[in-house]
Amino acid sequence: MNKDYSDNKILVEHLKKGDEDAYAYLMDTYYHKLCVYAKSLSRDIYISEDIVQSIFLKVWEQRQKLKDIYPIKSYLYQSVYNEFINQYRKKSNLIAVENEYVKNLNAVLEEDVRDLTKLIALVKQEIHNLPPKCKEIFIMGKQEGLTYIEISEHLNISFRTVENQMSKAFSIIREKVGDKMNTILFLMFGNKIKI
Repeated sequence: MNKDYSDNKILVEHLKKGDEDAYAYLMDTYYHKLCVYAKSLSRDIYISEDIVQSIFLKVWEQRQKLKDIYPIKSYLYQSVYNEFINQYRKKSNLIAVENEYVKNLNAVLEEDVRDLTKLIALVKQEIHNLPPKCKEIFIMGKQEGLTYIEISEHLNISFRTVENQMSKAFSIIREKVGDKMNTILFLMFGNKIKI
């Protein structure tokens, strides 16, 4: 016996019974139309297909709640609209959360950059204030990249003196800058600090 699923009452009645032919009719009749409607709302084909598939899944899972006095077509279109609004709200909330995260992250990064800039200026000042011999040895080692042996030969002083002067320079700078000294000196001179 052929069933006339175009009759809303018959279609709903058969859907409630779990009639897969009625469900296939529903999908064949409305799937494409609903995708076009959802795309007009979302402007995205993939989102629109997700919305429509979600609606058809809900219709099947909640088919017992369908009322044959309401046109199924109106129900489907209203459901697509509601699902779009729900996704839009979720996305808007997520965007608001992401924007807040980015704003806070940028504030932290700007703070770090300001702190680093201050620390670099402080280290430069401390290098400038080092005792003359200590300053000369430190600059030769860090800025010019000479080894302790090369510095001792160049200045005609002992290796041990170079070591002591470098250690003194590091000690003075560390006292002002603290734990971040190695990072700052690396940023300034680009080579790893060996003490």
